Order: sequence, then structure tokens, then C-alpha cells
Amino acid sequence: MIRHVLFIKYKEQATAADIATSMANFEKIKSKIDGIELVEWGLNNSPEGRNKDYTHCVFMTFVDEVARDTYIPHPEHEVLKAQLGPILEDIIVFDYAI
Repeated sequence: MIRHVLFIKYKEQATAADIATSMANFEKIKSKIDGIELVEWGLNNSPEGRNKDYTHCVFMTFVDEVARDTYIPHPEHEVLKAQLGPILEDIIVFDYAI
């Protein structure tokens, strides 16, 4: 299994509706691409103040590396990125095997 973790920093001009759409798109992608076992997301609520302005995290679990590697160039992933791109300030992508 592969964990795919995204830390997202949105542009200041991103609206609440824009952010809600991007999170909904992440939730829907599981049903559109085989090999994704789990998609969840959350809004930072840590009291430590060490999130460096990253406000959201998306946590995905793929059945294996092949599934993750299929997801990366998949047309549905490209649709997701096209919606996210204009409102994205920065993103950290971190994958690891479990």
C-alpha cells in the first residue's frame, strides 16, 4: 500500500466555495480511479502553529505503487489539478509505503 499525503496552501483570493469544490473533487476521485482505497481530508486545527500557512491536508491510500502511478497521469487527476491550480499557492506531496 502507498500513502499519498498532500499539504495544501490556498491563495488568499481562494473563496470558501472554491476550496469546498476542490475538497469535494478529492472525495469523488476514489470512485473514478481504480486502486484508491481511501481519501480523506481535513482542515488544520493544531494549536502548535507550525503549519507554515498550509491549511488543508488530503490523505489518500492506494492499493500499491501501480495504482498510485496510474493515478498521477490519469485524466480525472488532470481535471482535479485544473480546478485546484488557479487557487493553489503551494502544495507538498509526500508518498510512503506501508
